[in-house]
Amino acid sequence: MPPLTDIAAIRRHLQRGGVIAYATESCYGLGCDPRKRKAVQKILRLKGRPQSKGLILIGSDFSQFRRYLAPVAPDLAARFKDYWPGPYTLLLPAARRCPKWLTGEHTKLAVRVTAHPGAARLCRALGMALVSTSANRAGRPALKTARACRREFGSKVWVLPGRIGRRRRPSTIIDPASGGVLRA
Repeated sequence: MPPLTDIAAIRRHLQRGGVIAYATESCYGLGCDPRKRKAVQKILRLKGRPQSKGLILIGSDFSQFRRYLAPVAPDLAARFKDYWPGPYTLLLPAARRCPKWLTGEHTKLAVRVTAHPGAARLCRALGMALVSTSANRAGRPALKTARACRREFGSKVWVLPGRIGRRRRPSTIIDPASGGVLRA
């Protein structure tokens, strides 16, 4: 595979429905173009994760989520502007046209403006949000290195080099509408 610096090659890989593994705040994540149903399904198969749970999108800026969110979402997100970029995932009302393969059985979509410099740089260079779920099989610990990802997923995933952040736990998930914390 081409090096990380070849954004055009990464973009082509994602446009063809490819899956990537990349460093995030606390672990490696599996990601793809959120508009590509087959790519999302591939991630779910790799993880053994049901579609009904829904997925998180990460971006370098809130504007990368707009196509997926209902108009009220920016107002809710604005209350948490001091949390981003950071390890906080917000559950915001999904747009009617937001694919069910992203929301699962929910009416909300989980989004995070990532604080990880490499993941943010990747989203910025691609000009889009990415699906972001921990790189692991369901029920197993999240993978922390590119090497571990290559061992686990082999050629099914393009593993990008990088170092994970210092955070030990996954992002905190907050529902701004209710103020509830779903994962601390």
